[in-house]
Parts: sequence; structure tokens; C-alpha cells
Amino acid sequence: MKIAQVAPLYESVPPIAYGATERIISYLTEALVVLGHDVTLFATADSRTQAHLHSSTPTALWRDERVWDTTSHHLRQLDAVIKHSSQFDVIHFHTEPLHLPMQRFLACPSITTMHGRLLPADHGPLFATFPDAPLVSISDSQRKAMPDANWRATVHHGLPLDEMRYSQEDGDYLLFVGRVMPEKRIDRAIEIARRAGLPLKIAAAVHPGERAYFKETIWPMLEASQSFVEYLGEVGGESRRALFANARALVFPIDWEEPFGLVMIEAMASGTPVVAFRRGAVPEVLEHGVSGLIVDDVDEAVQAVQAVRDVGAIDRARCRKTFEKRFSAERMARDYLAVYRDLVDNRASAANIVDSDTDALQA
Repeated sequence: MKIAQVAPLYESVPPIAYGATERIISYLTEALVVLGHDVTLFATADSRTQAHLHSSTPTALWRDERVWDTTSHHLRQLDAVIKHSSQFDVIHFHTEPLHLPMQRFLACPSITTMHGRLLPADHGPLFATFPDAPLVSISDSQRKAMPDANWRATVHHGLPLDEMRYSQEDGDYLLFVGRVMPEKRIDRAIEIARRAGLPLKIAAAVHPGERAYFKETIWPMLEASQSFVEYLGEVGGESRRALFANARALVFPIDWEEPFGLVMIEAMASGTPVVAFRRGAVPEVLEHGVSGLIVDDVDEAVQAVQAVRDVGAIDRARCRKTFEKRFSAERMARDYLAVYRDLVDNRASAANIVDSDTDALQA
């Protein structure tokens, strides 16, 4: 198949550090190429891929201090996608839904993966306006806010089997990886580490809109906890892999309806157990007692961390095997291929019906 992948332009594909959506787009694109498909990636020029790269911006927008209005750049990218749409069998959008008014006029079918949180007040009117726009969810949990949207499939994220470094040895610290947001609850992670008696490493990105929250709320906590908390900022590449592989457990103390939680499967791929709060997609991704421990409050989280530390409550080898079975990039790519083929077949069937009706009228 000839497939276009359309990435947001905030980060490169893959990102140099934080960027869950761009990381998934990269894994999917490369897996599709390995499976023999002709793939074009619409992304920033500093992206790295085996696919054909079509770029409309030189660098990741969030890393270009000259850029203020990101929408203008995404509109230019959309124009390029529309102009080239006749070259593809299917176009897969991972961007903000700016393309929905135009998807009806593309020369080929398209699908949109919704990577973020769905808000009825915002997405409800949008999906009602474009009810024919086919969508993919990244978890069944994500759909709950908008159950009547035009969902074609749920496709869980996946990683290349060699993306993370697997370790059989238990580490000596807890790990928090993510973005500095109130909903991610770094404050909970610090409390859990303090009460469990384990050091905590925090690898967290601070995006422009969250700088005030970081400075006013999180930084004072970090300064007050220097004896057992180490803040590392954004971490990528081999340093990121080492962080996951050498951790005793990943703490995922979220306070929101997380659509997926990529860091959970990165930890599983490393053999590192996850201690996560029962919100959003957590029960869908984690198998309690197999790849992690699901908890409902800080007290239970502390007990879970102590169980992992003291009695090895989660077997690291079994954790890794669960990842290989459920969350490989190849499985993700094959799931998406099934969606693409269904879209292409439906477009062909609709065209045949129109042709038949035209022939009947002419007769």
C-alpha cells in the first residue's frame, strides 16, 4: 500500500526527548516500511525515517524560538497533504483535527488517530459536524467521553522489540517519566518515594504553557526533597533507556483519564514493574500482578512499591514477555493495516455503487 503518515510539527519524528505521539508515529512508520509498504512521512525536516520524508518546516516548532503561531505551519502542511493526496491509497492523520473540513475532498480515504484527551464540550460539536470522519482510539477508555463518534477501531500503542533495554536486575530507585502537568501528579510521586524509603528520579519535560506551574508549584517541592529526589529534565536516547532498565519501579500516579500512557509499556519492555493509579486506560494496559500493580490511593501505592522492593511482587521476565505479546510495533502496524484496508475497500465499494446507479440511469 501507499500510505501517508501526517505528524504534528511540535516535535521531530522521533522526538529527541519527550514526545509520545511523535514516538508512536515513528514506530508505526518504520514498522510499515519493514512490512514492505510505500510510506511517506509528513513531518519536520529534522525527522529521521526510512520512509519518504516530506517536510514543510525545518525544525520542531517547540524547539524554534522564532515560532509563535504553530497553527500557520500546520495549515501549510495540510495544504501539502491535500496537493499530494492522489499519490496515496490512504492518509493517516495524527495531528490536531484541522483537516476534518477537508477530509471529504481528499483523493483517497483518510483516518485520524485521536492521541489526546477527548472533551465533550469541544470534540462533541466537532464530531457532530463531521460525523463521517473515521477515527481510531488508542484505548477503549478514551472513547468513553465520546462513545457515539465514528470509531473504526481501537489500536493500542506498540514499541519495537529492541527499543528499550531489558534488565533482569532490580534497580535501587523509583522513576517518574512524563510531562510536568498537574494531572501527572509529580507531588504524589515524591510523597510515595518518601514514604516508601526509595530515591526518586524524575525525567520530565516542561512545555511552554507549563513553565509557571513548574516554577511556582513543582520546583519548590524538588528543592525541599533534594535528599532523595533527583530532577533530570528531559531525557532521551540511551540515557532514557538506562533510566527505565535500572529502575526498581515506574510510578504512574495520574489524576486524570489517561488515554493510554506510553511510559507504562516502555517500562514493561524494560522489565520494570509499574505502580499506577486506576484511572483512564491503566487497567486496560497493565495486568495487575503481572506487569504492574494498580492502586487507588497513595497508601496503596506505598504498599505496592514496598512489595516490589521487598518481595519482588512482579517478575521482570514475565513483565517483558507480556510486553512482547501485547505491545510490539509490528502488532500495532498490522492493526492499522487492517483499518487502512477496510477504508480502501469501503471507498471502492461506494464507487462501484455510484457507477452502477449511473449506468442504470443512463440505460
